Amino acid sequence: MGVAGAGKTLIGSRLARALGVEYVEGDEYHPPANVAKMASGIPLTDADRAGWLTALAARVAAARRAGEGLVVAASVLKRAYRDYLRAADPAVQFILLTAPRPLIAERLEHRTGHYMPASLLDSQLAILEPPDADEHAWVYDNEHAPDAIVASIADRIHRGHEASGESAPHESGPSPASGA
Repeated sequence: MGVAGAGKTLIGSRLARALGVEYVEGDEYHPPANVAKMASGIPLTDADRAGWLTALAARVAAARRAGEGLVVAASVLKRAYRDYLRAADPAVQFILLTAPRPLIAERLEHRTGHYMPASLLDSQLAILEPPDADEHAWVYDNEHAPDAIVASIADRIHRGHEASGESAPHESGPSPASGA
């Protein structure tokens, strides 16, 4: 999770490969009206995000029912959004990717092939509600090497499964969805 340009796609896709689970790009779950709105530089409202959250929650719930691990990259900037996904799978682990605003802005300015303009960064930062302590989210500064971040997250997931007696995500058996 995190604002646009925080590295959700890069870290999330690599984490899914490292864990041997499916990767879901949350941006692909936005309806065309949301994409058009963002592409025009207009921030989404909570009402705009409702259908997107419902679709993501359904995908998370399906993975939980099937006992499959899943990594989802999605902004989920507000606690209410995270609570909605948590209702679909109480075991979901949120991972907040952070970086200084100038670095994120630079990434967005140089990003190609994405509808989200750099002009929306400030609106995302304004609504970001960092996870509260009771959400037990993991926070990673994405100024560091992506491979090091992925290795650290994968290690934490594996250690958590070992401590609980569950199978690790790349092995057979149930595993929680992770939100990167």
